Amino acid sequence: MIKTIQESRLFKIANPESIAYFGASNNFSAMGTHMLQSIQALGFEGKIYPVHPKEDTVLNLQAYRSVSDLPCAPDLAIIVLPTRIVIETIEACGEKGIKHAIVVSAGFKEVGPEGIALEKELLDTAKKYKISLIGPNCIGVANPHHQLNSTFLPFEGKPGFIGMASQSGSFITQMFNYLKTRGLGFSTGFSVGNEANVDIVDCMEYFGACPNTKVIALYVESIRRGKAFIETARAIIPHKPIVAFYVGGSEAGRRASFSHTGSLAGPDKLYEGVFRQSGVIRAYTIEQMFDFCCVLGTSSPPTGNRIVIQTHSGGPGAAAADCCSQANLELPSLSEETLEKLSPFIPHTASSANPIDLTYTKNPLDYFSKIPAILLDDANTDSLLVYFLASDSLIKRALEGMGMSANDIEENTDKIIDQQCHSIEELFKANGKPFISFSFLTRESSFIKKLMDKDIPVLPGPERAVKAMGALVRYKQLKDKVLASQKNQVSKI
Repeated sequence: MIKTIQESRLFKIANPESIAYFGASNNFSAMGTHMLQSIQALGFEGKIYPVHPKEDTVLNLQAYRSVSDLPCAPDLAIIVLPTRIVIETIEACGEKGIKHAIVVSAGFKEVGPEGIALEKELLDTAKKYKISLIGPNCIGVANPHHQLNSTFLPFEGKPGFIGMASQSGSFITQMFNYLKTRGLGFSTGFSVGNEANVDIVDCMEYFGACPNTKVIALYVESIRRGKAFIETARAIIPHKPIVAFYVGGSEAGRRASFSHTGSLAGPDKLYEGVFRQSGVIRAYTIEQMFDFCCVLGTSSPPTGNRIVIQTHSGGPGAAAADCCSQANLELPSLSEETLEKLSPFIPHTASSANPIDLTYTKNPLDYFSKIPAILLDDANTDSLLVYFLASDSLIKRALEGMGMSANDIEENTDKIIDQQCHSIEELFKANGKPFISFSFLTRESSFIKKLMDKDIPVLPGPERAVKAMGALVRYKQLKDKVLASQKNQVSKI
């Protein structure tokens, strides 16, 4: 395992200071042109050297006829060229002294025997010049912390804490908008394609040392280096969680994976065992993968599996409780001391069984501060799940009923929402126990948006929130198991 991120062979791929670009032109329908525009649009601050045999300028950048004409050996070469000239381009890059490359071009092992031979030649050429190469048949890298987006689609959202390696070419780019709507973002996203020279194990090593990455996400179609995968994951798990979404366990999935990247997937049970042995948390849907990443990247793991549910609506609370039994989470009763502390803040109609169904609170702001604080202090509580229904319109209606003017209503609505969010944030930071919320409201609600922007997890519904809490509990169990195993190995030496 590398000790610092600078030691990673991927460091200059994700953090280049200069780029040689092959395949962009002034033809705005060309894929290479679109991808270079993505780099420019995010404000990449390094030097970009387009290489084009005919153009003097490309997208207002000085162009060069060949690699040998470049004034220096850039950190990274990005190649979006016809398959037939990719290998000679890598050869020229190697002769120039370029040590890192992204090959977007397809037409290699994913197309059959002829492509397999071409990919071997590509790999041999990269090895000859000691070039670390991502691809071929990939979409590139997105590192918003470095203002780098070499992918096809414009970057949306904000720099985040999810480090992702994907064996699906364009999956990274397709998640830009999805993560934006969740208040999430990538630390870095690697599209590894056919993995001729760099694979997901290399990406895991990079993320393990990356200071911007809090949780690692893997879109897996096949694992070629099984032993290295397990060993690398087990070295990372004590410090950072890893979530994997595996595609290819079925016969249809295996066929799709092979035609996609030329990789042979394996039986579902085999990969289930690899993940379990590695300490990797498995997600069964794409939404679930990012739900888990959201919670694992923002919350400390609980000491146990006892969860208390706070709600002011019986239906969502009951749905959450039902899911808890499926996720192996216990719903303990509150202690007499906790019930006594709660009594001044809840109406006599409230249910003090777990879930705690308040229906209505004497002071609405208590729902966001005093009540959850008391529940988190309960000795029988390892974590708290809270349902939020705090819409802007409810607050405005109450203020209107108090006779406020339209301007005062807007101003005071913002103040109340800020106060609610501040109370939740203080609880979230001050208490060592996980605090996860769920709501059917979206980021169109100011309250929900502000919570998400503070990296406080808000899941869309009780089922997804409970499963994410289950993943947090599972991570603690896997982490403890890996640490115990490592301790035993050390004691035997």
